[in-house]
Amino acid sequence: MRGPIAWPNALTFSPVPLRFQRSHLSFFTSCIAGAVARIGDRNPEILAGIDIGFEDVPLGLDPWTTRVPLGSAIPARPNQRGRVVLYRRPLERRAASPNDLRRLTYRTIAEQLSAITGVNMSDIAPEVED
Repeated sequence: MRGPIAWPNALTFSPVPLRFQRSHLSFFTSCIAGAVARIGDRNPEILAGIDIGFEDVPLGLDPWTTRVPLGSAIPARPNQRGRVVLYRRPLERRAASPNDLRRLTYRTIAEQLSAITGVNMSDIAPEVED
């Protein structure tokens, strides 16, 4: 197949620009950045000494495991910062819409930060209902 994919505009005869669609990866990273910014605005000391990142899927699960985790918290050790890891594919599969993915990402980060720091969930994200 050769030539333009879209027909030109009937009134101006100029090519019709294709709509830009964000990739799943860039949208997911913006969800993480937004969630970290919201938590950091409220409690910046909670994020001190903790790295937040993501992987596509959790590795090393037991074959008999029926539940796939959405994230994991790795406590700090001497000479190593604490880490919160989110799993992109399970979060995307669980979310019904892009807005739902934002909420689920925020909630997962808040839950993992609560687990790693021992701070109550209502202090990290008071708007998240249990």
